[in-house]
Amino acid sequence: MDSETERPTLRLRIVFGQDAMLGPGKAELLERIDRTGSISAAGREMGMSYKRAWLLVGTMNTMFREPVVHSARGGSNGGGATLTPLGAEVLRLYRAVETTASAAGAEDINRLHGLLADMATGK
Repeated sequence: MDSETERPTLRLRIVFGQDAMLGPGKAELLERIDRTGSISAAGREMGMSYKRAWLLVGTMNTMFREPVVHSARGGSNGGGATLTPLGAEVLRLYRAVETTASAAGAEDINRLHGLLADMATGK
């Protein structure tokens, strides 16, 4: 990374327990499902296999009190997926935590950034 041109970003993972985590990948998947109306299309956009996208949705659906994604099988009526109200709230809260953490850590992140070696010169 060229410390002069790239801005550091904070990537946040919230660990609720050994098998219960929410991070940038799951949040992005939820956003893309919301936009595309499809778990498989959302996964494809992320370069993720169909199986992996469905596995992550299944994990999130069992992780919370209620499902975060509702899906319908294909067929004559077509299939699709939508965020449930809880899913929309989970995504909103995760993004709010990200924003708060980024703002709170901005000064220290910038200081850390200033301490990076210049990768072009090795100094």
